[in-house]
Amino acid sequence: MDFIERGQQAAAEGDWKTAVTAWITGSNAGSPESANLVLTAVPPLKAQADEGDVDAQALLAGVMLDFFDESALPAALTYATAATRAGHPAAQRTLGVMYRTGRGVETDIRQAEALFTAAAEAGDAYAAFNLAGMHITGDAQVRDHNLCLRLLRQAVSGGVIEAAAVLGDRLSAVDKDAEALNWYLYAAQRGHAGSMFAAGCSYRDGLGTAPDPVQAVRWFLAMPDKGNGDGIHEAIQLAKQNMTEEQIRTAGRLAGLPSEAEALIRTAREHGG
Repeated sequence: MDFIERGQQAAAEGDWKTAVTAWITGSNAGSPESANLVLTAVPPLKAQADEGDVDAQALLAGVMLDFFDESALPAALTYATAATRAGHPAAQRTLGVMYRTGRGVETDIRQAEALFTAAAEAGDAYAAFNLAGMHITGDAQVRDHNLCLRLLRQAVSGGVIEAAAVLGDRLSAVDKDAEALNWYLYAAQRGHAGSMFAAGCSYRDGLGTAPDPVQAVRWFLAMPDKGNGDGIHEAIQLAKQNMTEEQIRTAGRLAGLPSEAEALIRTAREHGG
């Protein structure tokens, strides 16, 4: 069952919180229909929030922040504040975003850090990711590399795929290339295009692993299917320089894109490969 159907089934049962959560997930995956369904669910979700349902308040605050324009910010602040007072981690994170970005409130980096910290300690994966970002940018009161890595790992374990990519970047920056590659692969296998490029470059250049042009081309070929064509030039260069046609076909099979491999072979031939 996909996110749209899961949400529709929950909505039919009157479970608007589950419905909205499913549709938000679908929207984050790129579904415009899911995004539209989130908006249709606001009235019943608001009714629950106004009755004092803390989970509904926290969820509605996030929806208003992410799906509505600036006119909704006062209401988002009201619901996020109410749920934060009840100790709701998702509301703490939403309110933290508002304070960090100055949306609907005066920017207050220290307040944002405190809210992200409370939410992360309660297990909120996105708050952990946001707090790690503050350590990376230097906005945290005390910049801590090891704490940043722990927060990123917490975020990954909570399903934040982008955190694996950032974790790879942080490890690569301190020359822990083999561990970095493992995290790039984790994210690449889950569709993160930037990590596909990083993994491809690691295999091409032998960073954290032995050079492997097949694996490099495998990840470069997969990128356009995720809307990112940055790896095409690299794939062509590898195909022209030192790869057999069978190696290119193997890369295509690993990527699940055999026709793209054949196109790469033709391009390499045309350009003297």
